[in-house]
Amino acid sequence: EKLCFLFGHRDAPDTLAPLLDAALEQHCDRHGIRVFVVGSRGHFDRMAAAALNRLKARRPQVRVLLLLAYHPARQQRDVPAGFDGTWYPDGMETVPHRLAIVRANHIALRAAHSVICFVSGPGNTRTLLEHALARRDPPTVTNLADADFTP
Repeated sequence: EKLCFLFGHRDAPDTLAPLLDAALEQHCDRHGIRVFVVGSRGHFDRMAAAALNRLKARRPQVRVLLLLAYHPARQQRDVPAGFDGTWYPDGMETVPHRLAIVRANHIALRAAHSVICFVSGPGNTRTLLEHALARRDPPTVTNLADADFTP
């Protein structure tokens, strides 16, 4: 199944909600995405989770997975409402705690067929976007910060 990874700045504005809804629909319709993976660390992730819940109400075949950066045995985590499960990437067991989030994001990015993100400035999200675009076979990328993105 095709996978879409969502990531963005932790202080993303609330005005992104309708753009997220439109981008999710586009990735389902145009790119055949049925599995979405998102973290839980910032405002963008919370908005994306809410948008994914709205998407699931319209498209029950969609699956939503919570990306885990820390081993479930070390940091217990309930599956939030609206999620179909969690995804703890292979190979994360030996990653130092301080690098776990960055590594989990990069592994999710490598597995992704498409990306929906909000990257408007420098930082870890910019680096992640640059890695996506530099891949030999880059995923389809929708950056909600791009002025030319129209729903």
